[in-house]
Amino acid sequence: MAAVSSNTNLVSSSCSSSFSSSQNRPEYRSSRLRVFPQELNHQALRLQTTSLGSDFHGKRVVLQEKPKCKQGISVQSSIKAQQTGLRLKNAKNWWEEELQPNMREVISAQDLVDSLLNAGDKLVIVYFFSPGCGGCRALHPKICQLAKNNADVQFLKVNYEEHKSMCYSLNVHVLPFFRFYRGAQGRVCSFSCTNATIKKFKNALAKHTPDRSSLEPTKGLEEKELIALAANKDLNLTYAPKSDKPIPAPTKEEIVPEIPQSLSLALRRSMELAQGSAEKTLVASGR
Repeated sequence: MAAVSSNTNLVSSSCSSSFSSSQNRPEYRSSRLRVFPQELNHQALRLQTTSLGSDFHGKRVVLQEKPKCKQGISVQSSIKAQQTGLRLKNAKNWWEEELQPNMREVISAQDLVDSLLNAGDKLVIVYFFSPGCGGCRALHPKICQLAKNNADVQFLKVNYEEHKSMCYSLNVHVLPFFRFYRGAQGRVCSFSCTNATIKKFKNALAKHTPDRSSLEPTKGLEEKELIALAANKDLNLTYAPKSDKPIPAPTKEEIVPEIPQSLSLALRRSMELAQGSAEKTLVASGR
Protein backbone atom coordinates (compact mmCIF):
# COMPACT_ATOMS: atom_id res chain seq x y z
CA MET A 1 0.00 0.00 0.00
CA ALA A 2 2.85 2.29 0.85
CA ALA A 3 4.53 1.42 -2.47
CA VAL A 4 1.41 2.33 -4.47
CA SER A 5 1.07 5.66 -2.71
CA SER A 6 4.72 6.41 -3.37
CA ASN A 7 4.29 5.65 -7.08
CA THR A 8 1.25 7.89 -7.17
CA ASN A 9 3.18 10.69 -5.60
CA LEU A 10 5.95 10.26 -8.14
CA VAL A 11 3.51 10.48 -11.09
CA SER A 12 1.76 13.50 -9.64
CA SER A 13 5.05 15.21 -8.94
CA SER A 14 6.28 14.50 -12.45
CA CYS A 15 3.04 15.86 -13.96
CA SER A 16 3.20 18.91 -11.76
CA SER A 17 6.83 19.46 -12.68
CA SER A 18 6.07 19.11 -16.38
CA PHE A 19 3.11 21.44 -16.07
CA SER A 20 5.19 23.98 -14.18
CA SER A 21 7.95 23.76 -16.75
CA SER A 22 5.44 24.32 -19.52
CA GLN A 23 4.18 27.39 -17.69
CA ASN A 24 7.74 28.70 -17.39
CA ARG A 25 8.06 28.69 -21.27
CA PRO A 26 6.02 31.65 -22.48
CA GLU A 27 7.15 31.21 -26.11
CA TYR A 28 5.48 27.85 -26.31
CA ARG A 29 2.36 29.23 -24.77
CA SER A 30 2.21 32.20 -27.04
CA SER A 31 2.82 30.09 -30.10
CA ARG A 32 0.16 27.70 -28.98
CA LEU A 33 -2.29 30.53 -28.50
CA ARG A 34 -1.46 32.06 -31.88
CA VAL A 35 -1.85 28.84 -33.76
CA PHE A 36 -4.80 27.40 -31.89
CA PRO A 37 -6.90 30.21 -30.49
CA GLN A 38 -9.53 28.98 -28.16
CA GLU A 39 -12.11 31.65 -28.97
CA LEU A 40 -12.45 33.93 -31.97
CA ASN A 41 -13.27 37.55 -31.20
CA HIS A 42 -15.35 38.53 -34.22
CA GLN A 43 -15.68 42.13 -33.08
CA ALA A 44 -11.94 42.52 -32.91
CA LEU A 45 -11.53 41.07 -36.37
CA ARG A 46 -14.21 43.44 -37.67
CA LEU A 47 -12.41 46.41 -36.17
CA GLN A 48 -9.10 45.25 -37.58
CA THR A 49 -10.60 44.98 -41.07
CA THR A 50 -12.06 48.45 -40.73
CA SER A 51 -8.73 49.88 -39.63
CA LEU A 52 -7.01 48.48 -42.74
CA GLY A 53 -9.30 50.57 -44.89
CA SER A 54 -8.19 53.84 -43.32
CA ASP A 55 -7.96 55.49 -46.74
CA PHE A 56 -11.75 55.45 -46.87
CA HIS A 57 -12.01 57.13 -43.43
CA GLY A 58 -13.47 54.10 -41.73
CA LYS A 59 -16.23 53.56 -44.28
CA ARG A 60 -17.10 50.17 -45.59
CA VAL A 61 -15.86 49.42 -49.09
CA VAL A 62 -18.70 48.60 -51.47
CA LEU A 63 -17.48 46.44 -54.30
CA GLN A 64 -20.46 47.30 -56.52
CA GLU A 65 -19.24 50.86 -56.94
CA LYS A 66 -16.24 49.82 -59.05
CA PRO A 67 -18.19 49.24 -62.27
CA LYS A 68 -19.62 52.74 -61.88
CA CYS A 69 -16.12 54.18 -61.77
CA LYS A 70 -15.16 52.21 -64.87
CA GLN A 71 -18.29 53.37 -66.61
CA GLY A 72 -17.50 56.95 -65.74
CA ILE A 73 -13.99 56.56 -67.09
CA SER A 74 -15.28 55.01 -70.29
CA VAL A 75 -17.78 57.85 -70.73
CA GLN A 76 -15.04 60.43 -70.24
CA SER A 77 -12.74 58.65 -72.66
CA SER A 78 -15.50 58.45 -75.26
CA ILE A 79 -16.19 62.17 -74.88
CA LYS A 80 -12.51 62.94 -75.32
CA ALA A 81 -12.38 60.70 -78.38
CA GLN A 82 -15.37 62.49 -79.90
CA GLN A 83 -13.80 65.88 -79.24
CA THR A 84 -10.54 64.72 -80.79
CA GLY A 85 -12.43 63.38 -83.80
CA LEU A 86 -14.19 66.70 -84.25
CA ARG A 87 -10.89 68.56 -84.09
CA LEU A 88 -9.38 66.23 -86.70
CA LYS A 89 -12.43 66.57 -88.91
CA ASN A 90 -12.37 70.36 -88.80
CA ALA A 91 -8.58 70.56 -89.24
CA LYS A 92 -7.40 71.68 -92.69
CA ASN A 93 -4.87 69.86 -94.79
CA TRP A 94 -1.53 71.58 -95.24
CA TRP A 95 -2.22 72.36 -98.91
CA GLU A 96 -5.48 74.10 -97.88
CA GLU A 97 -3.87 76.44 -95.37
CA GLU A 98 -2.92 80.09 -96.00
CA LEU A 99 -4.67 80.12 -99.39
CA GLN A 100 -5.10 83.52 -101.04
CA PRO A 101 -8.04 84.78 -103.15
CA ASN A 102 -5.96 84.36 -106.34
CA MET A 103 -5.25 80.68 -105.57
CA ARG A 104 -7.58 77.82 -106.38
CA GLU A 105 -7.41 74.10 -107.12
CA VAL A 106 -8.12 72.62 -110.55
CA ILE A 107 -10.93 70.06 -110.54
CA SER A 108 -10.59 68.59 -114.06
CA ALA A 109 -8.70 68.80 -117.35
CA GLN A 110 -11.50 70.85 -118.89
CA ASP A 111 -11.27 73.26 -115.97
CA LEU A 112 -7.54 73.72 -116.61
CA VAL A 113 -8.04 74.35 -120.34
CA ASP A 114 -10.87 76.85 -119.77
CA SER A 115 -9.03 78.68 -116.98
CA LEU A 116 -5.99 79.29 -119.21
CA LEU A 117 -8.08 80.42 -122.19
CA ASN A 118 -10.16 82.81 -120.08
CA ALA A 119 -7.15 84.40 -118.35
CA GLY A 120 -6.50 86.90 -121.13
CA ASP A 121 -3.13 88.64 -120.77
CA LYS A 122 -2.88 87.79 -117.07
CA LEU A 123 0.04 85.66 -115.92
CA VAL A 124 -1.12 82.18 -114.85
CA ILE A 125 1.07 79.84 -112.79
CA VAL A 126 0.11 76.16 -112.73
CA TYR A 127 1.45 74.54 -109.56
CA PHE A 128 1.68 70.73 -109.52
CA PHE A 129 1.95 69.23 -106.01
CA SER A 130 1.27 66.06 -104.04
CA PRO A 131 0.03 65.70 -100.43
CA GLY A 132 2.80 63.20 -99.68
CA CYS A 133 5.57 65.38 -101.13
CA GLY A 134 7.79 66.78 -98.38
CA GLY A 135 9.30 69.40 -100.69
CA CYS A 136 5.81 70.59 -101.69
CA ARG A 137 4.80 70.95 -98.06
CA ALA A 138 7.92 72.92 -97.16
CA LEU A 139 7.48 75.21 -100.17
CA HIS A 140 3.75 75.82 -99.72
CA PRO A 141 3.94 78.73 -97.20
CA LYS A 142 6.35 80.67 -99.42
CA ILE A 143 4.18 80.15 -102.50
CA CYS A 144 1.19 81.47 -100.57
CA GLN A 145 3.19 84.51 -99.49
CA LEU A 146 4.26 85.20 -103.08
CA ALA A 147 0.64 84.87 -104.20
CA LYS A 148 -0.34 87.40 -101.54
CA ASN A 149 2.29 89.86 -102.76
CA ASN A 150 1.26 89.37 -106.45
CA ALA A 151 -2.51 89.64 -106.43
CA ASP A 152 -2.66 90.11 -110.24
CA VAL A 153 -1.19 86.65 -110.85
CA GLN A 154 -3.49 83.63 -111.00
CA PHE A 155 -2.28 80.45 -109.25
CA LEU A 156 -3.84 77.15 -110.35
CA LYS A 157 -3.03 74.16 -108.13
CA VAL A 158 -3.11 70.63 -109.52
CA ASN A 159 -3.20 67.75 -107.02
CA TYR A 160 -1.06 64.99 -108.50
CA GLU A 161 -2.75 62.26 -106.44
CA GLU A 162 -6.20 63.21 -107.75
CA HIS A 163 -5.16 63.91 -111.36
CA LYS A 164 -2.40 61.41 -112.11
CA SER A 165 -3.72 60.65 -115.57
CA MET A 166 -3.84 64.34 -116.52
CA CYS A 167 -0.32 64.94 -115.17
CA TYR A 168 0.92 61.97 -117.18
CA SER A 169 -0.56 63.44 -120.37
CA LEU A 170 1.12 66.77 -119.59
CA ASN A 171 4.50 65.04 -119.01
CA VAL A 172 4.73 66.11 -115.38
CA HIS A 173 6.83 63.56 -113.50
CA VAL A 174 8.74 65.72 -110.98
CA LEU A 175 7.24 67.50 -107.97
CA PRO A 176 6.89 70.29 -107.11
CA PHE A 177 6.60 71.54 -110.68
CA PHE A 178 5.56 74.92 -112.13
CA ARG A 179 4.42 76.16 -115.54
CA PHE A 180 3.98 79.83 -116.45
CA TYR A 181 1.42 80.88 -119.10
CA ARG A 182 0.91 84.38 -120.48
CA GLY A 183 -1.72 85.47 -123.00
CA ALA A 184 -0.94 84.89 -126.68
CA GLN A 185 2.53 83.57 -125.86
CA GLY A 186 1.15 80.50 -124.15
CA ARG A 187 3.68 78.70 -121.98
CA VAL A 188 6.63 80.99 -121.32
CA CYS A 189 8.63 78.77 -118.93
CA SER A 190 8.44 75.59 -116.86
CA PHE A 191 10.73 74.23 -114.14
CA SER A 192 10.93 72.28 -110.90
CA CYS A 193 11.59 74.25 -107.74
CA THR A 194 12.20 73.45 -104.06
CA ASN A 195 12.51 75.48 -100.91
CA ALA A 196 16.26 75.74 -101.45
CA THR A 197 15.90 76.99 -105.04
CA ILE A 198 13.03 79.43 -104.48
CA LYS A 199 15.11 82.14 -106.17
CA LYS A 200 14.39 80.46 -109.52
CA PHE A 201 10.67 80.96 -108.95
CA LYS A 202 11.12 84.59 -107.88
CA ASN A 203 13.20 85.42 -110.95
CA ALA A 204 10.62 83.89 -113.31
CA LEU A 205 7.84 85.75 -111.51
CA ALA A 206 9.65 89.08 -111.81
CA LYS A 207 10.38 88.48 -115.50
CA HIS A 208 6.86 87.60 -116.64
CA THR A 209 4.72 89.67 -114.26
CA PRO A 210 4.87 93.11 -116.01
CA ASP A 211 1.68 94.07 -117.80
CA ARG A 212 1.50 93.19 -121.47
CA SER A 213 -1.26 93.73 -123.96
CA SER A 214 -1.79 91.73 -127.10
CA LEU A 215 -4.48 91.78 -129.75
CA GLU A 216 -4.01 88.11 -130.50
CA PRO A 217 -6.18 85.48 -128.77
CA THR A 218 -5.00 83.67 -125.66
CA LYS A 219 -3.08 80.52 -126.52
CA GLY A 220 -3.30 78.43 -123.34
CA LEU A 221 -1.95 74.88 -123.54
CA GLU A 222 0.20 73.70 -126.40
CA GLU A 223 -1.44 71.95 -129.34
CA LYS A 224 0.27 68.65 -128.57
CA GLU A 225 -0.81 68.87 -124.93
CA LEU A 226 -4.43 69.38 -125.92
CA ILE A 227 -4.26 66.42 -128.29
CA ALA A 228 -2.74 64.24 -125.54
CA LEU A 229 -5.46 65.25 -123.07
CA ALA A 230 -8.21 64.57 -125.61
CA ALA A 231 -6.72 61.15 -126.43
CA ASN A 232 -6.67 60.16 -122.74
CA LYS A 233 -9.73 57.98 -122.11
CA ASP A 234 -9.67 58.76 -118.38
CA LEU A 235 -10.36 62.44 -119.06
CA ASN A 236 -13.60 63.89 -120.28
CA LEU A 237 -12.17 66.40 -122.72
CA THR A 238 -13.20 66.97 -126.32
CA TYR A 239 -10.88 68.82 -128.65
CA ALA A 240 -10.75 69.12 -132.42
CA PRO A 241 -7.15 69.41 -133.69
CA LYS A 242 -6.40 72.41 -135.85
CA SER A 243 -5.26 71.92 -139.44
CA ASP A 244 -1.56 72.48 -140.05
CA LYS A 245 -2.14 74.06 -143.47
CA PRO A 246 -3.59 77.57 -143.41
CA ILE A 247 -6.92 77.94 -145.13
CA PRO A 248 -6.50 80.21 -148.18
CA ALA A 249 -8.56 83.36 -148.26
CA PRO A 250 -11.32 83.44 -150.86
CA THR A 251 -10.20 85.12 -154.12
CA LYS A 252 -12.12 88.11 -155.29
CA GLU A 253 -13.31 88.19 -158.86
CA GLU A 254 -11.55 90.83 -160.92
CA ILE A 255 -13.86 93.16 -162.79
CA VAL A 256 -12.39 94.65 -165.98
CA PRO A 257 -14.09 97.87 -167.00
CA GLU A 258 -15.53 97.92 -170.49
CA ILE A 259 -13.74 100.21 -173.01
CA PRO A 260 -15.79 101.88 -175.76
CA GLN A 261 -15.16 100.57 -179.26
CA SER A 262 -13.90 103.90 -180.63
CA LEU A 263 -11.34 104.14 -177.88
CA SER A 264 -10.28 100.54 -178.31
CA LEU A 265 -9.55 101.08 -182.01
CA ALA A 266 -7.52 104.18 -181.28
CA LEU A 267 -5.52 102.38 -178.59
CA ARG A 268 -4.86 99.44 -180.87
CA ARG A 269 -3.60 101.73 -183.65
CA SER A 270 -1.36 103.65 -181.27
CA MET A 271 0.07 100.38 -179.93
CA GLU A 272 0.83 99.19 -183.46
CA LEU A 273 2.55 102.47 -184.31
CA ALA A 274 4.60 102.27 -181.13
CA GLN A 275 5.64 98.70 -181.88
CA GLY A 276 6.62 99.60 -185.47
CA SER A 277 8.75 102.53 -184.37
CA ALA A 278 10.50 100.32 -181.85
CA GLU A 279 11.38 97.79 -184.56
CA LYS A 280 12.77 100.57 -186.85
CA THR A 281 14.93 101.82 -184.06
CA LEU A 282 16.39 98.35 -183.45
CA VAL A 283 17.18 97.89 -187.17
CA ALA A 284 18.86 101.28 -187.38
CA SER A 285 21.06 100.49 -184.43
CA GLY A 286 22.09 97.16 -185.99
CA ARG A 287 20.65 94.95 -183.36
